[in-house]
Amino acid sequence: MDDLTLVRDHTIYACVMGSRAFGLATEASDTDRRGVFLAPTPLFWRFEKPPTHVEGPREEEFSWELERFCELALRANPNILECLHSPLVERITPVGEELMSLRGAFLSRRAHTTFSRYATSQHGKLLADVRLHGAPRWKHAMHLLRLLASCRDLLRTGRLTIDAGPDRERLLAVKRGEVAWEEVDGWMTRLTEESEAALRTTPLPAEPDHARVTDFLHRTRLASAR
Repeated sequence: MDDLTLVRDHTIYACVMGSRAFGLATEASDTDRRGVFLAPTPLFWRFEKPPTHVEGPREEEFSWELERFCELALRANPNILECLHSPLVERITPVGEELMSLRGAFLSRRAHTTFSRYATSQHGKLLADVRLHGAPRWKHAMHLLRLLASCRDLLRTGRLTIDAGPDRERLLAVKRGEVAWEEVDGWMTRLTEESEAALRTTPLPAEPDHARVTDFLHRTRLASAR
């Protein structure tokens, strides 16, 4: 069975991500698709194991095998956690619905570390652009601001929301380069400080619920083997 067949025939969850899921789409926005496929259990009984991820078959489409997806979600990978919260679901099976029901099991205070680490990396790239070119890549700045706000709100409420909400117009102004870098950078600093403050009183547990996720994966693999 080739990789693309796994995606076409065994996807349990597929959604649209990027600007369209974040409420920041314009007419020029791409459609970024993400998905999760369940490789049939017998494929793991061979020396050559199924892939952990697959690109395609469409442009801007990327899928993870279920186990790898769960592993990354338990580590609070920002892209993975947000994928589970997309409002634009294109395909879902009963197994996918159970995966969705576990969204809360993946959330923990680890998100502060992973979101912050990713934000620091992206902020460094923006600063490099400013030094080299006099301005950042404004689209990247917009998405970093949204991510920082999402992290802050997750820590405050215990719920992950990826839609830009009331910040939409201001964020789109950033994307168009209509907001000075100094103001954008200050906004990023403020969001980071608000996340640090929220961490002290967050309702999130210290660790994700490994037991629930492990049970789900075990039952799913077992059912696939029959």
